[in-house]
Amino acid sequence: MSASQNSSGAAGPPTLTRRGFLRAGAVAGAGLVILFRIPLADAEAEAAAALEPNAWLRVAPDGRVTVWIGRTEMGQGVRTALPMIVAEELDADWKDVGFEQAVPAEKYGDMGTGGSTSIREMYAPLRQAGAAAREMLIAAAAAEWKADRAACRAERGAVTHAASGRQLGYGALADRAAALPVPKDPPLKDPKSFRLLGTSPARLDGPAKVDGSALFGLDARVPGMLYAVVARCPVFGGKAAGFDAAAARAVPGVRDVVAVSAGLAVVGDSLWAARRGLEALRLTWDEGALAALDSAAMWAKFAELAAAPGAVAAKRGDGAAALSSAARTIEAVYQAPLVAHATMETRNCTARVTADACEVWVSSQNATGVQETAAKVTGLPKEKVVVHLMYTGGGFGRGHQHDWVVDAVEASKAVGAPVKVVWTREDDTRHDYYRPPSYNVLRAGLDAAGQPVAWMHRMVTPGILAQMAPQAVREGVDPTSIDVAANLPYAFPHFQVELTLHDPGVPLGWWRSVSASQNAFVTECFLDEVAAAAGRDPLDLRRELLAAKPRHRAVLDLAAAKAGWGTPLPAGRGRGLAVVESFGSFVAHVAEVTVAADGSVRVDRVVCAVDCGQLIHPDLVVAQMESGIVYGLSATLLGEITLEKGRVMQGNFDDYPMLRIDRCPAIEVHLAPSGEAHGGIGEVGLPPIAPAVVNAIAAATGKRVRKLPVRAEELRGG
Repeated sequence: MSASQNSSGAAGPPTLTRRGFLRAGAVAGAGLVILFRIPLADAEAEAAAALEPNAWLRVAPDGRVTVWIGRTEMGQGVRTALPMIVAEELDADWKDVGFEQAVPAEKYGDMGTGGSTSIREMYAPLRQAGAAAREMLIAAAAAEWKADRAACRAERGAVTHAASGRQLGYGALADRAAALPVPKDPPLKDPKSFRLLGTSPARLDGPAKVDGSALFGLDARVPGMLYAVVARCPVFGGKAAGFDAAAARAVPGVRDVVAVSAGLAVVGDSLWAARRGLEALRLTWDEGALAALDSAAMWAKFAELAAAPGAVAAKRGDGAAALSSAARTIEAVYQAPLVAHATMETRNCTARVTADACEVWVSSQNATGVQETAAKVTGLPKEKVVVHLMYTGGGFGRGHQHDWVVDAVEASKAVGAPVKVVWTREDDTRHDYYRPPSYNVLRAGLDAAGQPVAWMHRMVTPGILAQMAPQAVREGVDPTSIDVAANLPYAFPHFQVELTLHDPGVPLGWWRSVSASQNAFVTECFLDEVAAAAGRDPLDLRRELLAAKPRHRAVLDLAAAKAGWGTPLPAGRGRGLAVVESFGSFVAHVAEVTVAADGSVRVDRVVCAVDCGQLIHPDLVVAQMESGIVYGLSATLLGEITLEKGRVMQGNFDDYPMLRIDRCPAIEVHLAPSGEAHGGIGEVGLPPIAPAVVNAIAAATGKRVRKLPVRAEELRGG
């Protein structure tokens, strides 16, 4: 959605100080406009930005309330949830609330969307903005009536004077309110009095998505627009060695062949013409240093490295000594593969570059990053780059890289016309920024009574930050590699996690829930192995080891109770469970699976319990849990990127399939609001699903799956 479109219808949260409210003023015809600033994490940036707003709230003379959204809407519901926060404190009538998408500018701060942070970061500032506007409207009404301010109250988009029965709508008060000073510390509602937050009104973006007026990146159209496809070397890091540009230009509809950073862009009047031109290029490649890379060699190198100690990422007690004296030890190796994002909308970007300006239409998780990327490519100052942030057909972390933006901006700059770059599904799969592969050696010790005494986890993996920002790696530990492993909640007296970083050269990126997805599979499955060795029920052992973790236990107990844990199941069917804390939220899954004689696995039912703190929009939470479960099941049962001769062997949904609707389980989501600070929700449903399914397979067959994805041939006859 561009800025001109609108719609009707873990650290603690930042706080907003008096200096955050910069001004409220009458803008001709605009009514009450409040500019507020969301504090920045970096102290120097905070000081530099102190006089620049980065988010807006408007109450118009017609009573409409508009909230500018500085985050990407990619299905998670921020274009509804964020306006709800403002509307609650403002006491607005929900039918009068809408949104507009902000464009990147200093006043809006960083517009990155990821890490399940939108609510967590914006809840406090948005509440205070709504409260300030409410207080100003009440004050305006009291002045209009020459009434006692305390005798006036706001409710559902109007201010009333109880004694006289007089009432004025917000629209009628907007201009007068705009002339008043912004209150220093506007009183916030007691959450017990919330009327809107905690309910599930219809999504503000729903009508546009139903009637087809919602615009995604692929929908962008610009007068005079050309189309481009980009030829990339099939081997990471390779480059073109030879090509026949004349043959490509001879194809009807082809305008030009231009060099871009990723390879060669064929530009045409239509996407079809550009594709035909690419086929005519007769490309040959210099495949570079990674031409011999293959999956088997990568895993062999990981296994070799796992034989030696790694950097200590977490330690409690003396794990090595406790293991050596344990009455019984358990050991296993777990592997999680490279996986791709496979968003439904493939990479695409439309750019128009002129001598003194650049416009970009794009689906992205980081509009600020798009602006910075385009400015770097063009050499223009950032303020000369306008980014129209569209709806995004799936992000899952892929939207944080902007290689396809570079394609479009460079192509437009080269041909002097607007250019729309569209990636094929094969481009998307073979030139992704993948979830890192992970090789894990785990050891645990039991004492003579069968009590767990030691946990040792040695991990070999490439690190995302080690590749993107090596300065963030400290003493050999990449913080993006160890979530859920280094902060394992279970009370083992002796505990150690080691990490060895090894980069085979494959591009890495954020993938939904980042390392929580691999590490939850590894740790929750191995804990089931520990329970089996101790002769303990997996639920009982977890409850015992989580005695000091009430939020973990609460969701675990809720999911187990709703799933009927311990009740009998038919032959060939099993239950498994897992509980994971990630991104500030607590989630437990119980999965029921059926394993057929041929080894095929069907997930029949998933019962989920989630505690994400205070609820904003319960239905959005349920939808995101369902989404995370389905996306996680695709990776658990089907997802693997393999390499041969430096090439990704998968290309489309025929060889990199997604879970289809006929294999989707029945999903139940149970909410366990705790009243605690908000946790994330977009990613947290995914980490427990792989271990819950794998543990259920073990319960059904007695066979342990230690390498994803689940393979029928390894379970055949089980």
